[in-house]
Amino acid sequence: MPAVSLAWWVSLSLTHPTRIEMGSDPMRDAIRDRPATTRRALLKGGAALALSASTYRRVLGANERVGVGFIGFGLIGKRHVLDFTAMPDVAPVAVAEVHKGRLDEAASTMGGSPRTFGDFRRLLDDRDVDAVVVSTPDHWHALMTMMACAAGKDVYVEKPLSLFVREGRWMVDVARRHNRVVQVGTQQRSGPHYQKARELIRSGQIGEVVSVRMWSYRNIMPGFGSPPDGDPPPGFDYDRWLGPAPKRPYNPNRALYHFRWHWDYSGGQMTNLGQHSLDIVHWFLDITAPKAVASSGGRFALRDNGETPDTQDALFEYDGRTAAWSHREASRGSQPPSGLEFCGTKGSLLISRKGFTVTPDPEIQGNAAVRAFGGAHPVGGPDVTGDRNSTKLRTEALKDESGDEYDQFRRHARDFVEAIRSRREPISDVEGAHRVVTACHLANISLRLGRKLKWDPKGETIEGDAEARAMLERPYRAPWDAERRAVLGGSP
Repeated sequence: MPAVSLAWWVSLSLTHPTRIEMGSDPMRDAIRDRPATTRRALLKGGAALALSASTYRRVLGANERVGVGFIGFGLIGKRHVLDFTAMPDVAPVAVAEVHKGRLDEAASTMGGSPRTFGDFRRLLDDRDVDAVVVSTPDHWHALMTMMACAAGKDVYVEKPLSLFVREGRWMVDVARRHNRVVQVGTQQRSGPHYQKARELIRSGQIGEVVSVRMWSYRNIMPGFGSPPDGDPPPGFDYDRWLGPAPKRPYNPNRALYHFRWHWDYSGGQMTNLGQHSLDIVHWFLDITAPKAVASSGGRFALRDNGETPDTQDALFEYDGRTAAWSHREASRGSQPPSGLEFCGTKGSLLISRKGFTVTPDPEIQGNAAVRAFGGAHPVGGPDVTGDRNSTKLRTEALKDESGDEYDQFRRHARDFVEAIRSRREPISDVEGAHRVVTACHLANISLRLGRKLKWDPKGETIEGDAEARAMLERPYRAPWDAERRAVLGGSP
């Protein structure tokens, strides 16, 4: 087989930068046994655009195992290690983690002799890694995904996809430029009962959907406390954990798990649980972006050093319908702890990870639904003599209790592996996830500024509000700002 020149690959990247034409590349069989060229060496040589070319892998054969590397071994990271390593056609070859205890536990959980790294960039240089699973705090998702794509790896990245709006578009552009499969961890899409419910709604089972209600309620008073700043524990590389985020003193509530309550690293429950629910709304209803978003709330009750809201309500305006999100961290209330309800002109569909219920509306029309006190309305009022007690229903009542949360995780991981093999788009592609989390970010910007925002989905910008537009992007801390510029081809 003739040698494949780097210049040929640069040319290919420049002429086919935007589409995932997976499975159509005539050169992939020539690349696997090339001499190794590291990601960092190419960056230093100014060839960032051609990184995917220099590390490109051929489509795996039917009997070949997919080499998977894991970055991060926290709550969800452990779940992913268990699910991916259970697949007979997956080879768990490497793991990267900044906490030594977690790194050791991850290696033990994976079995065999996986390579272990404190610096994820060394994992990206590993020629045996075909795909990367990113299970880190939110502020790392975008940069790690882009760097993995540029290194020729396919990526499974946890939600929320990004920390701020612009990151999501960067991720889409880099993934498309390097022809990478990127699956986002909104695993509910892989649940069979979610897929069944989607077909019911799209077939008109509950009529025209005019509103959606989403919520998550719990009571964790008084909160997580306010421990003092101090030194990070032994074996924890806190500076590397911070990565592109601002330099801050170490605090237990700023690091493992509790990072979610700080704006430096997360968007709170709006981008955490909110992206899960709003993702289903976009997917079921085939919508891409709100026209406007308004949100209110704050950290009203929890007595700790967290920053993100313990109480938040957000309203998303779409063409012909609205969607509302509500979360409470300091009041459980009488409703189910979480829910997602589609309200249609024939009835409603309430869905969770356990199943769904279709509740029909009675067919009581027009004036018959008008209240009456003491008989008919006075002269000139509406005629309310219609059937006010009709037992006829507008649709069929249905109940499905087949949901299995762990099965959804396994199916979602499986979908990613099959997308790697076939080079098709995964069920939770990066473009759709970017548009969903954008709406969540807009809700947080609205809350922090105290005003409604109008969104231009084509230009991906906030209309008529320079202060809000400035919050669509955040700076990266050195040296990670240089890594970002490299994978974006030198963009500022």
